[in-house]
Amino acid sequence: MADTALMTIPGLSDPVPAARDITPREDGRIDLLGLPRPRIRELFAAAGLDDKAAKLRAKQVFHWLYHRGVTDFEAMTDIAKTMRPWLAERFVIGRPEIVEAQHSVDGTRKWLLRTADGHDYEMVFIPDETRGTLCVSSQVGCTLNCTFCHTGTMKLVRNLTPGEIVGQVMLARDALGEWPKGTMISDADMIDEDDEAGHYTADGRLLTNIVMMGMGEPLYNFDHVRDALTLVMDGDGLALSKRRITLSTSGVIPMMERCGQEIGVNLAVSLHGVRKEVRDELVPLNKKYGIEELLQACADYPGASNARRITFEYVMIDGKNDSDDDARELVRLLKAYNLPAKVNLIPFNPWPGSGYECSKPDRIRAFSNIVFEGGISAPVRTPRGRDIDAACGQLKTAAEKKSRAERDREAAKAALD
Repeated sequence: MADTALMTIPGLSDPVPAARDITPREDGRIDLLGLPRPRIRELFAAAGLDDKAAKLRAKQVFHWLYHRGVTDFEAMTDIAKTMRPWLAERFVIGRPEIVEAQHSVDGTRKWLLRTADGHDYEMVFIPDETRGTLCVSSQVGCTLNCTFCHTGTMKLVRNLTPGEIVGQVMLARDALGEWPKGTMISDADMIDEDDEAGHYTADGRLLTNIVMMGMGEPLYNFDHVRDALTLVMDGDGLALSKRRITLSTSGVIPMMERCGQEIGVNLAVSLHGVRKEVRDELVPLNKKYGIEELLQACADYPGASNARRITFEYVMIDGKNDSDDDARELVRLLKAYNLPAKVNLIPFNPWPGSGYECSKPDRIRAFSNIVFEGGISAPVRTPRGRDIDAACGQLKTAAEKKSRAERDREAAKAALD
């Protein structure tokens, strides 16, 4: 069993990845969620199956787990009935525990989730007319301390495992009812383990895009994020195109090239300031990896092109980073590095104690116009989910805002309404 000690990461040092990839369970069974076929096969072999049987069962379980969303071995109809109890005694297909689910008036949904060892984190689903985007967390808490971000006020507890990351996607599919439907052939019908395992039809999707923009810095949990997204992109798994996945970083430069090479998803960079003193305040990681170094890493990002532009996220804060000069400097910097770029202007989403105010609408429009006139797309993002603290920069686990008794009272009231 891998080391399960919690992470203790002070200051701006680069975190050391947590060794574990599976959270231990009290009942001793092993949770298969988040594991690839080879690892499932190894576990089945270690539990007593011969090599051929372990390979076959791993293929079958992988399909049911990631392609069908099944959590009960009894539902795996192409596995012999006598085999299913054997699997259930030793393994489990889990989901993160849902502590609380909230719905915004604009359709945004937020879930407070809990790991098997009792740590809370959040995910958000944002529906639009043409897409549905799931905002996925990569860590419990965060170590970056960005001053405009509520998550940054939390201490970093630990990295999420691949299962806890991909589990957020699975839960969203559960909630949206988006698993394929159909029938499977049985063991008796199987001729060869390489034959097709069955046929089904897939319904249209509400969940179309994933953004690694939830709690935590994804590139400080690189291995687990990579492994989780590999399952999401696997054609035999969740089968979501890498072009529909965006990873957001505050600028962990040593890991950016690996992200492009080993994951290959779209890149978003939390810029938020174009002058050293301002970005040092808003994104303290800038003291370690400066703006020029960051932009060069963006220019070198594998796969970046006019067809796959890098997104620069820029939160609009009144009197801090929203002047005409800031806009012109932003254009100058992006052009100096010849970056295929788009700028997302994000109205600051307030939270208690932040000390910042959102830029005025006319100031945001003026800023956007200058960037547009400089030849760079700069749309203003419409805030979503503010009423449930689900907007950009507002995620901080409700466990730190509400007592258990408060949540119980709210649940009882909702049941009566």
